[in-house]
Amino acid sequence: MQSYHIDQIDQKILSFLVKNARMPFLEIARECGVSGAAIHQRVKRLEANGVITGSRLLVKPQALGLNVCAYVSVSLSVANKYPEVIESFKKISEIVECHFVTGKYALLLKIYCFNHDHLMEILVNTIQKIPYVQSTETQISLDQAIERQVWVKEYQNTSFMANVRKSSESEEETE
Repeated sequence: MQSYHIDQIDQKILSFLVKNARMPFLEIARECGVSGAAIHQRVKRLEANGVITGSRLLVKPQALGLNVCAYVSVSLSVANKYPEVIESFKKISEIVECHFVTGKYALLLKIYCFNHDHLMEILVNTIQKIPYVQSTETQISLDQAIERQVWVKEYQNTSFMANVRKSSESEEETE
């Protein structure tokens, strides 16, 4: 992705759309103090530059009877077979996320199942039978305490960035 400078208006637009992707552009325009056409052009530019990659409808898994959320760490017997394993995982609808991670395991999966029997079926008769899957370790989520989209704020106003600026200013003063 090429470098794209996000200004304060872009940040406001992203902040509103992350909270509610269906928020009308005219309402965002009023909040930002610009025209609806300007918002439309900025959103199109954010999409064209890969900042916005789409929007989607979120469904509570429990509303569909998917009452078990599990995280499965997967180790591979042959590391360079990662693409083949991923292609197999893509065919398993219960897997909603797959991350290539550091540490003891190569992959981290997020899985939704109807119940523990369903989870066991997916683990034992599906995932563990995929070639090059050496072992798995499963953790079951008891509660999802935080659920949100990416953090969209003006980074220069965060306490972290303020501390970085203070630290670099102190270094400059001592030189």
